[in-house]
Amino acid sequence: MDAPRFAFRVDAVDGKARTGRIAMRRGEIRTPAFMPVGTAATVKAMKPETVRATGADILLGNTYHLMLRPGAERVARLGGLHRFMNWQRPILTDSGGYQVMSLAALRKLSEDGVEFRSHIDGARHMLSPERSMEIQRLLGSDIVMAFDECPRADRPRDEIAASMELSMRWARRSREAFDRGGDHAAGAALFGIQQGALDEDLRRVSAEKLTEIGFDGYAVGGLAVGEGQEAMFATLDFAPGMLPEDRPRYLMGVGKPDDLVGAVERGIDMFDCVLPTRSGRNGQAFTWNGPVNLRNARHAEDEAPLDPRCSCAVCGHYSRAYLHHLHKAGEILGAMLTTEHNLAFYQQLMAAMRQAIAEGAFADFAARFRGDYLR
Repeated sequence: MDAPRFAFRVDAVDGKARTGRIAMRRGEIRTPAFMPVGTAATVKAMKPETVRATGADILLGNTYHLMLRPGAERVARLGGLHRFMNWQRPILTDSGGYQVMSLAALRKLSEDGVEFRSHIDGARHMLSPERSMEIQRLLGSDIVMAFDECPRADRPRDEIAASMELSMRWARRSREAFDRGGDHAAGAALFGIQQGALDEDLRRVSAEKLTEIGFDGYAVGGLAVGEGQEAMFATLDFAPGMLPEDRPRYLMGVGKPDDLVGAVERGIDMFDCVLPTRSGRNGQAFTWNGPVNLRNARHAEDEAPLDPRCSCAVCGHYSRAYLHHLHKAGEILGAMLTTEHNLAFYQQLMAAMRQAIAEGAFADFAARFRGDYLR
Protein backbone atom coordinates (compact mmCIF):
# COMPACT_ATOMS: atom_id res chain seq x y z
CA MET A 1 0.00 0.00 0.00
CA ASP A 2 1.34 3.43 -0.92
CA ALA A 3 2.31 5.80 1.87
CA PRO A 4 -0.25 8.55 2.45
CA ARG A 5 0.26 12.12 1.31
CA PHE A 6 0.01 13.26 4.94
CA ALA A 7 -1.42 11.51 7.98
CA PHE A 8 -0.94 12.40 11.66
CA ARG A 9 -1.80 10.17 14.57
CA VAL A 10 -1.39 10.73 18.30
CA ASP A 11 -0.17 7.59 20.06
CA ALA A 12 -0.10 8.81 23.66
CA VAL A 13 -1.02 11.90 25.69
CA ASP A 14 0.36 12.87 29.10
CA GLY A 15 -1.09 16.14 30.37
CA LYS A 16 -0.87 18.40 27.33
CA ALA A 17 2.24 16.61 26.04
CA ARG A 18 1.69 14.14 23.25
CA THR A 19 3.66 11.75 21.09
CA GLY A 20 2.74 10.43 17.69
CA ARG A 21 3.75 10.04 14.06
CA ILE A 22 3.37 11.90 10.79
CA ALA A 23 3.28 9.59 7.76
CA MET A 24 4.35 11.02 4.39
CA ARG A 25 5.52 9.57 1.11
CA ARG A 26 9.18 10.20 1.86
CA GLY A 27 9.04 8.69 5.33
CA GLU A 28 7.69 8.83 8.85
CA ILE A 29 8.30 11.69 11.29
CA ARG A 30 8.22 10.84 14.99
CA THR A 31 6.75 13.55 17.21
CA PRO A 32 7.73 15.52 19.19
CA ALA A 33 10.20 16.18 16.36
CA PHE A 34 13.19 18.48 16.08
CA MET A 35 14.08 19.58 12.55
CA PRO A 36 17.72 20.58 11.94
CA VAL A 37 17.93 23.74 9.85
CA GLY A 38 19.42 23.38 6.37
CA THR A 39 19.19 27.05 5.42
CA ALA A 40 21.02 26.98 2.07
CA ALA A 41 20.46 23.30 1.16
CA THR A 42 22.92 22.18 3.82
CA VAL A 43 22.94 21.68 7.57
CA LYS A 44 26.11 23.66 8.24
CA ALA A 45 29.23 21.54 8.97
CA MET A 46 27.29 18.29 8.47
CA LYS A 47 26.85 15.67 5.75
CA PRO A 48 23.22 14.64 5.18
CA GLU A 49 23.93 11.02 6.09
CA THR A 50 25.44 12.14 9.39
CA VAL A 51 22.39 14.29 10.13
CA ARG A 52 20.20 11.25 9.57
CA ALA A 53 22.47 9.15 11.82
CA THR A 54 21.81 11.56 14.70
CA GLY A 55 18.14 10.58 14.49
CA ALA A 56 16.63 13.38 12.41
CA ASP A 57 13.51 12.37 10.46
CA ILE A 58 13.04 15.70 8.64
CA LEU A 59 15.04 18.82 7.74
CA LEU A 60 14.07 22.46 7.25
CA GLY A 61 15.01 24.38 4.09
CA ASN A 62 14.83 28.15 3.71
CA THR A 63 12.70 29.65 0.94
CA TYR A 64 14.24 33.14 1.12
CA HIS A 65 17.86 32.01 0.93
CA LEU A 66 17.26 29.36 -1.73
CA MET A 67 15.24 31.70 -3.96
CA LEU A 68 18.20 34.12 -3.95
CA ARG A 69 20.94 31.51 -4.29
CA PRO A 70 21.07 29.23 -6.23
CA GLY A 71 17.48 30.05 -7.26
CA ALA A 72 14.37 27.88 -7.06
CA GLU A 73 14.16 27.43 -10.83
CA ARG A 74 17.73 26.14 -10.90
CA VAL A 75 17.07 23.70 -8.07
CA ALA A 76 14.02 22.45 -10.00
CA ARG A 77 16.09 21.95 -13.16
CA LEU A 78 18.58 19.94 -11.11
CA GLY A 79 15.89 17.56 -9.89
CA GLY A 80 14.54 19.30 -6.78
CA LEU A 81 15.94 20.01 -3.34
CA HIS A 82 16.02 16.38 -2.14
CA ARG A 83 18.20 15.28 -5.04
CA PHE A 84 20.25 18.50 -5.00
CA MET A 85 21.32 18.08 -1.35
CA ASN A 86 21.14 14.27 -1.17
CA TRP A 87 18.43 14.08 1.49
CA GLN A 88 15.66 11.67 0.54
CA ARG A 89 13.48 12.05 3.62
CA PRO A 90 10.89 14.79 4.23
CA ILE A 91 11.83 18.47 3.99
CA LEU A 92 9.80 21.35 5.43
CA THR A 93 10.37 24.75 3.84
CA ASP A 94 9.54 27.99 5.58
CA SER A 95 7.69 30.60 3.55
CA GLY A 96 10.39 33.29 3.45
CA GLY A 97 8.32 35.91 5.24
CA TYR A 98 10.40 36.05 8.40
CA GLN A 99 13.71 36.39 6.54
CA VAL A 100 12.31 39.11 4.29
CA MET A 101 11.41 41.08 7.40
CA SER A 102 14.67 40.45 9.24
CA LEU A 103 17.35 40.31 6.52
CA ALA A 104 16.22 42.09 3.38
CA ALA A 105 16.90 45.77 2.80
CA LEU A 106 14.45 48.44 1.62
CA ARG A 107 11.32 46.37 2.18
CA LYS A 108 7.97 47.63 0.94
CA LEU A 109 4.96 45.85 2.41
CA SER A 110 1.61 45.88 0.61
CA GLU A 111 -1.52 43.77 0.33
CA ASP A 112 0.11 41.98 -2.60
CA GLY A 113 3.23 40.91 -0.69
CA VAL A 114 6.69 42.24 0.09
CA GLU A 115 9.01 43.95 -2.35
CA PHE A 116 12.61 43.91 -1.17
CA ARG A 117 16.25 44.10 -2.10
CA SER A 118 18.43 41.01 -1.67
CA HIS A 119 20.90 41.12 1.21
CA ILE A 120 23.37 39.39 -1.16
CA ASP A 121 23.52 41.68 -4.21
CA GLY A 122 20.80 44.30 -3.80
CA ALA A 123 18.65 42.89 -6.62
CA ARG A 124 14.93 43.62 -6.40
CA HIS A 125 12.49 40.80 -5.68
CA MET A 126 8.79 40.46 -4.96
CA LEU A 127 7.60 37.76 -2.57
CA SER A 128 3.86 37.17 -2.39
CA PRO A 129 1.79 34.22 -1.15
CA GLU A 130 1.57 32.97 -4.74
CA ARG A 131 5.32 33.32 -5.40
CA SER A 132 6.18 31.69 -2.06
CA MET A 133 4.00 28.69 -2.96
CA GLU A 134 5.62 28.55 -6.42
CA ILE A 135 9.14 28.59 -4.95
CA GLN A 136 8.33 25.85 -2.45
CA ARG A 137 6.77 23.79 -5.25
CA LEU A 138 9.88 24.23 -7.41
CA LEU A 139 12.04 23.11 -4.49
CA GLY A 140 9.84 20.02 -4.10
CA SER A 141 9.03 20.69 -0.45
CA ASP A 142 7.10 18.02 1.47
CA ILE A 143 5.68 20.41 4.08
CA VAL A 144 5.00 23.88 2.70
CA MET A 145 4.47 26.86 5.02
CA ALA A 146 1.88 29.54 4.28
CA PHE A 147 3.27 33.02 3.61
CA ASP A 148 2.93 35.35 6.58
CA GLU A 149 4.27 38.47 8.23
CA CYS A 150 5.97 38.18 11.60
CA PRO A 151 5.98 41.44 13.62
CA ARG A 152 7.90 41.89 16.84
CA ALA A 153 5.87 41.24 19.99
CA ASP A 154 6.65 44.71 21.35
CA ARG A 155 4.82 46.53 18.55
CA PRO A 156 1.57 48.39 19.41
CA ARG A 157 -1.49 46.13 19.57
CA ASP A 158 -3.21 47.76 16.62
CA GLU A 159 -0.17 47.08 14.44
CA ILE A 160 -0.02 43.44 15.60
CA ALA A 161 -3.75 43.06 14.92
CA ALA A 162 -3.45 44.54 11.41
CA SER A 163 -0.44 42.32 10.69
CA MET A 164 -2.32 39.23 11.90
CA GLU A 165 -5.31 40.05 9.68
CA LEU A 166 -2.98 40.52 6.70
CA SER A 167 -1.32 37.16 7.43
CA MET A 168 -4.75 35.51 7.52
CA ARG A 169 -5.63 36.97 4.10
CA TRP A 170 -2.27 35.75 2.85
CA ALA A 171 -2.99 32.33 4.40
CA ARG A 172 -6.12 31.97 2.25
CA ARG A 173 -4.19 33.02 -0.85
CA SER A 174 -1.45 30.54 0.08
CA ARG A 175 -4.05 27.77 0.37
CA GLU A 176 -5.53 28.60 -3.03
CA ALA A 177 -2.12 28.88 -4.73
CA PHE A 178 -0.88 25.64 -3.15
CA ASP A 179 -4.00 23.79 -4.30
CA ARG A 180 -3.28 24.85 -7.88
CA GLY A 181 0.08 23.07 -7.67
CA GLY A 182 -0.92 19.90 -9.53
CA ASP A 183 1.22 16.84 -8.79
CA HIS A 184 3.15 18.65 -6.07
CA ALA A 185 -0.02 19.55 -4.16
CA ALA A 186 -1.21 15.96 -4.51
CA GLY A 187 1.88 14.71 -2.66
CA ALA A 188 2.76 17.51 -0.24
CA ALA A 189 1.22 19.16 2.84
CA LEU A 190 0.47 22.80 3.70
CA PHE A 191 0.70 24.30 7.19
CA GLY A 192 -0.92 27.54 8.31
CA ILE A 193 0.75 29.91 10.78
CA GLN A 194 -1.05 31.38 13.79
CA GLN A 195 -0.09 34.97 14.59
CA GLY A 196 -1.11 37.52 17.22
CA ALA A 197 2.09 37.94 19.24
CA LEU A 198 1.38 37.59 22.98
CA ASP A 199 -2.31 38.58 22.78
CA GLU A 200 -4.77 35.79 23.61
CA ASP A 201 -7.71 37.36 21.78
CA LEU A 202 -5.72 37.93 18.59
CA ARG A 203 -4.36 34.38 18.75
CA ARG A 204 -7.91 33.04 19.02
CA VAL A 205 -9.09 35.03 16.01
CA SER A 206 -6.09 33.83 14.02
CA ALA A 207 -6.70 30.20 14.98
CA GLU A 208 -10.37 30.42 14.00
CA LYS A 209 -9.56 31.92 10.61
CA LEU A 210 -6.87 29.31 9.90
CA THR A 211 -9.14 26.44 10.94
CA GLU A 212 -11.85 27.77 8.65
CA ILE A 213 -9.42 27.75 5.71
CA GLY A 214 -8.15 24.28 6.64
CA PHE A 215 -4.54 23.10 6.76
CA ASP A 216 -2.68 19.83 7.28
CA GLY A 217 -0.86 21.27 10.29
CA TYR A 218 -0.64 24.52 12.21
CA ALA A 219 2.36 26.52 13.36
CA VAL A 220 2.55 28.89 16.29
CA GLY A 221 4.41 31.81 14.74
CA GLY A 222 5.56 35.14 16.10
CA LEU A 223 7.44 33.76 19.12
CA ALA A 224 11.19 33.42 19.75
CA VAL A 225 11.59 36.97 18.44
CA GLY A 226 12.99 38.52 21.59
CA GLU A 227 10.06 38.25 24.00
CA GLY A 228 11.87 35.93 26.44
CA GLN A 229 11.05 32.47 27.72
CA GLU A 230 8.55 33.55 30.37
CA ALA A 231 6.40 35.45 27.86
CA MET A 232 6.75 32.66 25.30
CA PHE A 233 5.58 30.02 27.78
CA ALA A 234 2.70 32.25 28.92
CA THR A 235 1.53 32.42 25.29
CA LEU A 236 2.00 28.69 24.81
CA ASP A 237 -0.21 28.12 27.85
CA PHE A 238 -3.17 29.05 25.60
CA ALA A 239 -2.13 29.23 21.92
CA PRO A 240 -1.65 25.52 21.01
CA GLY A 241 -5.01 24.58 22.54
CA MET A 242 -6.76 26.90 20.09
CA LEU A 243 -5.53 24.78 17.17
CA PRO A 244 -7.12 21.50 15.99
CA GLU A 245 -6.19 18.53 18.18
CA ASP A 246 -5.99 16.14 15.23
CA ARG A 247 -3.25 18.11 13.45
CA PRO A 248 0.40 18.64 14.36
CA ARG A 249 1.40 21.88 16.08
CA TYR A 250 4.73 23.41 15.13
CA LEU A 251 6.55 26.07 17.16
CA MET A 252 8.77 27.95 14.71
CA GLY A 253 12.36 28.91 15.53
CA VAL A 254 12.62 27.32 19.00
CA GLY A 255 14.90 26.76 20.76
CA LYS A 256 17.12 25.98 23.75
CA PRO A 257 16.74 22.46 25.24
CA ASP A 258 14.73 23.79 28.19
CA ASP A 259 12.51 25.69 25.71
CA LEU A 260 11.74 22.41 23.94
CA VAL A 261 10.78 20.61 27.15
CA GLY A 262 8.54 23.47 28.25
CA ALA A 263 6.88 23.69 24.85
CA VAL A 264 6.22 19.94 24.64
CA GLU A 265 4.69 20.27 28.11
CA ARG A 266 2.28 22.78 26.55
CA GLY A 267 1.26 20.64 23.56
CA ILE A 268 3.79 21.38 20.80
CA ASP A 269 4.74 18.59 18.36
CA MET A 270 7.41 20.05 16.04
CA PHE A 271 10.39 22.41 16.34
CA ASP A 272 13.23 23.90 14.33
CA CYS A 273 16.14 26.08 15.42
CA VAL A 274 19.63 27.06 14.26
CA LEU A 275 20.90 26.97 17.85
CA PRO A 276 22.52 23.49 17.94
CA THR A 277 24.41 24.08 14.69
CA ARG A 278 25.30 27.74 15.28
CA SER A 279 26.44 26.99 18.82
CA GLY A 280 28.45 24.01 17.61
CA ARG A 281 30.40 26.20 15.22
CA ASN A 282 31.13 28.62 18.05
CA GLY A 283 32.37 26.05 20.56
CA GLN A 284 29.23 25.71 22.68
CA ALA A 285 28.01 22.17 23.34
CA PHE A 286 24.71 21.11 24.89
CA THR A 287 24.78 18.34 27.49
CA TRP A 288 22.36 16.77 29.96
CA ASN A 289 24.06 18.90 32.63
CA GLY A 290 23.72 22.17 30.73
CA PRO A 291 25.72 24.07 28.07
CA VAL A 292 29.51 23.76 27.93
CA ASN A 293 31.86 26.38 26.46
CA LEU A 294 34.66 24.30 24.94
CA ARG A 295 36.89 27.34 24.59
CA ASN A 296 37.27 27.63 28.35
CA ALA A 297 40.78 26.84 29.60
CA ARG A 298 39.47 24.34 32.15
CA HIS A 299 38.86 21.86 29.32
CA ALA A 300 42.46 22.00 28.01
CA GLU A 301 43.55 18.77 29.73
CA ASP A 302 40.18 17.16 30.37
CA GLU A 303 40.27 13.63 28.98
CA ALA A 304 36.58 13.00 29.71
CA PRO A 305 33.99 12.84 26.92
CA LEU A 306 31.86 15.88 26.26
CA ASP A 307 28.86 14.21 27.91
CA PRO A 308 29.18 10.75 29.50
CA ARG A 309 25.39 10.28 29.18
CA CYS A 310 25.45 10.92 25.41
CA SER A 311 25.56 7.98 22.99
CA CYS A 312 26.84 9.93 19.97
CA ALA A 313 30.02 9.02 18.08
CA VAL A 314 31.73 12.25 19.16
CA CYS A 315 31.35 11.43 22.84
CA GLY A 316 32.47 7.89 22.12
CA HIS A 317 35.73 8.86 20.42
CA TYR A 318 36.90 12.37 21.39
CA SER A 319 37.83 14.11 24.62
CA ARG A 320 36.94 17.59 25.83
CA ALA A 321 40.64 18.39 25.62
CA TYR A 322 40.77 17.57 21.92
CA LEU A 323 37.60 19.53 21.16
CA HIS A 324 38.99 22.48 23.16
CA HIS A 325 42.18 22.32 21.08
CA LEU A 326 40.27 22.25 17.79
CA HIS A 327 38.18 25.29 18.66
CA LYS A 328 41.14 27.28 19.99
CA ALA A 329 43.13 26.43 16.85
CA GLY A 330 40.23 27.39 14.56
CA GLU A 331 40.16 23.94 12.98
CA ILE A 332 37.08 23.11 10.89
CA LEU A 333 36.83 19.71 12.57
CA GLY A 334 35.95 21.42 15.83
CA ALA A 335 32.82 22.90 14.29
CA MET A 336 31.95 19.60 12.64
CA LEU A 337 32.29 17.44 15.75
CA THR A 338 30.56 19.84 18.12
CA THR A 339 27.69 20.35 15.68
CA GLU A 340 27.31 16.59 15.30
CA HIS A 341 27.18 16.16 19.06
CA ASN A 342 24.65 18.99 19.50
CA LEU A 343 22.31 17.59 16.85
CA ALA A 344 22.62 14.11 18.37
CA PHE A 345 21.89 15.53 21.83
CA TYR A 346 18.76 17.29 20.56
CA GLN A 347 17.52 14.08 18.96
CA GLN A 348 18.26 12.10 22.15
CA LEU A 349 16.26 14.70 24.07
CA MET A 350 13.31 14.33 21.68
CA ALA A 351 13.49 10.52 21.93
CA ALA A 352 13.56 10.73 25.74
CA MET A 353 10.48 12.98 25.71
CA ARG A 354 8.62 10.63 23.35
CA GLN A 355 9.38 7.71 25.66
CA ALA A 356 8.39 9.60 28.81
CA ILE A 357 5.05 10.63 27.27
CA ALA A 358 4.37 7.06 26.14
CA GLU A 359 5.06 5.83 29.68
CA GLY A 360 2.87 8.51 31.29
CA ALA A 361 5.91 9.87 33.10
CA PHE A 362 6.52 13.20 31.39
CA ALA A 363 6.17 15.38 34.49
CA ASP A 364 8.84 13.35 36.28
CA PHE A 365 11.10 13.47 33.22
CA ALA A 366 10.72 17.24 32.89
CA ALA A 367 11.50 17.80 36.57
CA ARG A 368 14.62 15.60 36.40
CA PHE A 369 15.73 17.28 33.20
CA ARG A 370 15.45 20.75 34.66
CA GLY A 371 17.18 19.64 37.86
CA ASP A 372 20.20 18.48 35.83
CA TYR A 373 20.23 21.01 32.99
CA LEU A 374 19.47 24.24 34.85
CA ARG A 375 21.43 23.59 38.03
